[in-house]
Amino acid sequence: MFKILKNKEAFTVLQYKEFVNFLVARFFVTIAVQMQTVVISWQVYEYSKDPLALGMIGISEVIPFFITSIFSGHISDNYNRKKIIIYATIGLIGITLGQLYFSVNNQVFQSSGLLPLYILTGFSGIVRGFFASAFMPLMIQLVPRKIFAVATTWNSTVWHTAVIVGPSLAGLLCVLSFTVAYSVSLVFVIVTIISMLFISSYPVPKKEKKEPLRDSLLGGIKFVLNNRIILNVMLLDFLVVLFGGAIAMLPVFADKIYGVGTSELGIMTSMPALGAIVTAVIMAFKPPVNAGKNMLLSVFCFSLVTICFALNTNYFFGLFLLFLIGVFDNVIVVVRHTIVQLSTPDDMQGRVAAVGSIINGSSVEISSFESGLTTRLFGLVPAIFLGGGVTLLVTIIAYFSMPNLKKINIHAINVNNAEA
Repeated sequence: MFKILKNKEAFTVLQYKEFVNFLVARFFVTIAVQMQTVVISWQVYEYSKDPLALGMIGISEVIPFFITSIFSGHISDNYNRKKIIIYATIGLIGITLGQLYFSVNNQVFQSSGLLPLYILTGFSGIVRGFFASAFMPLMIQLVPRKIFAVATTWNSTVWHTAVIVGPSLAGLLCVLSFTVAYSVSLVFVIVTIISMLFISSYPVPKKEKKEPLRDSLLGGIKFVLNNRIILNVMLLDFLVVLFGGAIAMLPVFADKIYGVGTSELGIMTSMPALGAIVTAVIMAFKPPVNAGKNMLLSVFCFSLVTICFALNTNYFFGLFLLFLIGVFDNVIVVVRHTIVQLSTPDDMQGRVAAVGSIINGSSVEISSFESGLTTRLFGLVPAIFLGGGVTLLVTIIAYFSMPNLKKINIHAINVNNAEA
């Protein structure tokens, strides 16, 4: 059930100007990354016509992302988070320039294949590793803890809005050329840095005692493993994303099932985000207080919709199903972020965020590879149908094996009782 907020409480968080600047930066960097994801996916599929080649995009990003996240959490808890984001964004500028170069000189693919794109995707994984460990911990420094759940919802709203704009814009610009699409994404990355300059440099939270590097690196992992609530939420989200990987195969659906082009693909890619943003606006006023029950219900519905999407052959009904996938997925995401952040001490935020990014963030790329491999082995429709079925089974198992998850109430969560 949802607890209704007064309208003014939902908008209170927007009175904090630095948080607004944070949202602007988050918005534009997400647009840029989403545009690049769509363009690269379409480039790879255009040159290869191979679903497994699409899956390799994910695996080429997840390995450096995983390695980076091991260290980025420690860095986020010991160094200025604003500077970490700025430096990572500068790195993203370099990556975008590389993508732009290869789109202009596409003859390189004739001699080197798709390797240059995979290498740049690997560097994107490194950048994402730093973003994942710094963005959310920085956000919690910008607003009072008591309204963090609302701030998380606004962050989700802005992020998903960008996810709508990014793919749609990329699809439209790809009609002109890949070069134009990459050029526009470069402008958005630059805007991100400008927005970050208007945020103060907050010091990292003080620690009670200094830790050796090894203990600090392992601290986030130990904290998550010893915290039943956080572990259950992260694990459930990981399994959902891992097996519910219909999104990674959208270029194949667009080509083989619906027979549409880049513009329609951009719309398809943006539909889950549209569903997510509608849900996020609702949750800004009606947060999912009984978070565990809402999460389990959303996972169950997500699984059923994924199965329906696998069997569907109508383009417009497919858009509606993708919209519903975004609706249920965003409830899961908002619940996870809120529970994890409220259950984590300030001096552990970066490391726990890094662990979360390893568990949940890497599942997206692993899911892309899994979807590409199963599509190659079994065919597109059976692969997505099987993924939805496995996710449904995971939901049933979680309902009976995670009793604490069903009892989670956001208002009852604090750092001291989070292990209950």
